[in-house]
Amino acid sequence: MELFNNLILGFSVALTLQNLAYCFIGVLLGTLIGVLPGIGPLATIAMLLPLTFNVSAVSALIMLAGIYYGAQYGGSTTAILVNLPGEVSAVVTTLDGYQMAKQGRAGPALAIAAIGSFFAGTVCTLMIALFGPPLAEIALEFGAAEYFSLMLMGLVTAAVLAQGDMVKSLAMVALGLMIGIVGTDVNSGMARFSFGFSELTDGIGFIVIAVGVFAIGEIVSNLGEDEVEERQVFTSKIGSLMPTVEDLKTSFWPIVRGTGLGAFLGVLPGTGPSIAAFSSYMLEKKLSKTPELFGKGAIAGVAGPESANNADAQCKFIPTLTLGIPGSAVMALMLGALTIQGIAPGPQVMTQKPDLFWGLVASMWIGNLMLVVLNLPLIGLWVTLLKVPYRLLFPSIMVFSCIGIYSVNNSSFDVYLASIFGVIGFMWVVLECQPAPLLLGFVLGPLMEENLRRAMLISRGDPTVFFTRPISLAFMIMTLLILIIMILPAVRAKREAITD
Repeated sequence: MELFNNLILGFSVALTLQNLAYCFIGVLLGTLIGVLPGIGPLATIAMLLPLTFNVSAVSALIMLAGIYYGAQYGGSTTAILVNLPGEVSAVVTTLDGYQMAKQGRAGPALAIAAIGSFFAGTVCTLMIALFGPPLAEIALEFGAAEYFSLMLMGLVTAAVLAQGDMVKSLAMVALGLMIGIVGTDVNSGMARFSFGFSELTDGIGFIVIAVGVFAIGEIVSNLGEDEVEERQVFTSKIGSLMPTVEDLKTSFWPIVRGTGLGAFLGVLPGTGPSIAAFSSYMLEKKLSKTPELFGKGAIAGVAGPESANNADAQCKFIPTLTLGIPGSAVMALMLGALTIQGIAPGPQVMTQKPDLFWGLVASMWIGNLMLVVLNLPLIGLWVTLLKVPYRLLFPSIMVFSCIGIYSVNNSSFDVYLASIFGVIGFMWVVLECQPAPLLLGFVLGPLMEENLRRAMLISRGDPTVFFTRPISLAFMIMTLLILIIMILPAVRAKREAITD
C-alpha cells in the first residue's frame, strides 16, 4: 500500500505540464545524441548542467535522466539502418541489426529493439521503486566508517571494471580524489592547493571539469578523426514494423535474459551499457541452438543487447539515488545536478525529498513510453541528421559550452579553466586514459574525506575503526577481494576482452 501511495505521489509530480515538457525534451535530446556519433550523453549532460541552475531539482533530474536512457534508444536506429552506432553500447547491435536491414528486415529489427528497450526500462523502473526505499533505510543506519568503506569499494570497483587498463583507471581515480581536495578546508578554514588564485578557494567547479573533459575534450578528439564515409541507408527497405509471431517467440527469452543481466550489471559501479550489451550478446550466442546465425541477421543478437543496455542505464539510478554512490560518470553528473540545487546526495534524499525521488521514478515510465512513440515514426528524420557534417556541429557546441560555464558564476576564470581541462582531456584520450573514473573520484573525494576525518575523530585517531565495525569490515574485505580477483591473469584477460 505504501508503494502504491508513493507511486501516486510520483505520477502527480511527473504528470505536471512543466515536468512532462522537460521529460519530452530530455528523451528527444537523448534520441538525437544517440543517433549522432561523437557526442554522447556524457558530453550533452555536462553541457546542459549550467542550465539546470535555474530549474527545479525535479525537472532538472527528469530531463537529464531522459537524455541518458533516451540515448540508448537512439543508438540502435542508426546501428541497424546505417551500420553506424551513435552510442558505444550500440556497437553490438550493428552485428546482426545491420545484416537484418540488408535482408529487408529493418522494420522487425527496429521494432524488437524498441520492444526490448521498453520492457527493460519498465522492469528496471519497477526495481528502483521496489528496492530503493529498503536500501535507503539500511543506508540511514550507516556511520562515518561505513560510508567511507562503501565509497572506497565503489571507487575501486568502478576503476577495475572501467574500460581500458586497470592501473590507469586506478590512477585516474586517485587524480580525481586529489583534484577534489582543492579549495578551503572544512575544519581549519585554510585554503588548500589554490596557488594564490582566489577563484580556487571554493574549489574547482564540478561543471568546469565535466564540460572541459567530457565536452571540449571529446570534441577536440573527434575533430582529429576523418569524416564518416558515405554509408548505405536502408530507409526504403524498412517495410512493416510489425515483427512476426516467430520473431516475438525467438526474442522473448533474450529480452528477459538481457534485462536481468543488464539490471545486475547496472547496480555495479564502473560497468556501462556497452559491457552489458556485449555480455548479453555472448550469452545469447552460447545459449542459441544456431550460433552460426549470429552475425548474419539473428534477431536474438538485437533483442538481448538492446534490452541489456537499457536495463543497465536505468538500474544505475539505484545506487545513485539510494546510497549517493554514482555507478558511472553520467550518474556522477546527476549527483552534480543535485549539489547545484543545494541538495546533499544520499539516502536522505528519499526521506527529505520524496517528491524528487518518486517523481523521477514515475517520469521514467512516461519517458520510456514517449521513446517508443517517438523513435519509430521519426526514423527518416534521424537518418537525415547523419548527413550534417561534424565540422558544422562542433562550433555551436563549443560556444554553447562556454556560455553555460560563464553563466554559473559569471567568471571568465572558469572558462579558461575549462579550456585547460579540455586540453588535458584530449591528452587523456590520446594516452587511452578513461576520464570517467576521475569524475567519480572528484565527486566522491570530498565526501570520502569528510567521513574519513569524522570516523577518525570519533575513534580518537584509531584507524582500526574501519575493521572493527562489522559492516565497514565487510566492505573492506569485498574491496580487497575485488582487487585480488582482478589481478588474476585469467580474470584480467577476460576483463580486457570485454571492456576493449
